[in-house]
Amino acid sequence: MSDSIPIKPEYRDKPIRSFVIRSGRMTEGQRRGVEEHWPYYGLSLEDGPISLSDLFGNDAPVVVEIGFGMGDSLLQMAIDAPDTNFIGIEVHPPGVGRIVANAGEKGLDNLRVYCADALDVLTECIADNSLERVQLYFPDPWHKKKHNKRRIVQKRFIDLVQKKLRMGGVLHMATDWEPYAEAMQEVMVEEKDFKNQAGEGEFSPRPEYRPLTKFEARGQRLGHGVWDLLFEKIN
Repeated sequence: MSDSIPIKPEYRDKPIRSFVIRSGRMTEGQRRGVEEHWPYYGLSLEDGPISLSDLFGNDAPVVVEIGFGMGDSLLQMAIDAPDTNFIGIEVHPPGVGRIVANAGEKGLDNLRVYCADALDVLTECIADNSLERVQLYFPDPWHKKKHNKRRIVQKRFIDLVQKKLRMGGVLHMATDWEPYAEAMQEVMVEEKDFKNQAGEGEFSPRPEYRPLTKFEARGQRLGHGVWDLLFEKIN
C-alpha cells in the first residue's frame, strides 16, 4: 500500500482510552479497495472542522456511527437510506478497509469514514448542533470492574454528543451485555438534556433501520439478550 494512504488509526494522547487497537491484517481485496477508494471516502483528523453540506454536496440528515467494526451493518444502512448521509468512525484498519472497499464497489455517495478516535473526531471535526443521530452499537463493555473507567459511555462522552446533535436528534446505543445496558441507563438518567424515547428506565425495541447482525441473530437463537437505548436531545 502506498504510504500516501492514511489508514493508520489517528488519535490524540489521553491518559485513558476506551479502545484497544486490535491486531489484524487487511486482505488483498481490502488493501486494493483502500488504495483505490480512500481518497474519496476517507477523512482525517488533520482535515480539521468539516462542512457536512460541502462534504456530501447536500443538506441531508447526517448520522455518525462510532465503532462500526467490520462495517457490514453501517454499509447496509447507507444502502437502505440513500437520502441520509453517514459518517463511520473506527480504529480497526481491516474494518475500515472492508467498508471502504465495499462502498467503492457499490458506488455509494452518502458514506464517509474516519480511522480515528471518535472523541477526537467529534471534538475537532464535527460542528455543534449538526447531527441527526449518533450510533454506538456494541461498544467494548470492559467487563472487569477495574476497567469500567475505560467504558466510552461516561458523562464526558454524553456531554460531547449532546453538543453535536441537533435539537430532537437521537443518541442510539445498543449492547449485548446487560450490566453495561444498566450502566448506560444510570448515566443517561442524570442527563437532563435528553429524554428516553421508551420512557424512563425502559429499553427500546430494535428500530428497523438498525440491521440485525449475524452475531446478534446467533445470540438470539441461543437466548442472549440485546438492549437498545434511544435518547432524544431536548435541550
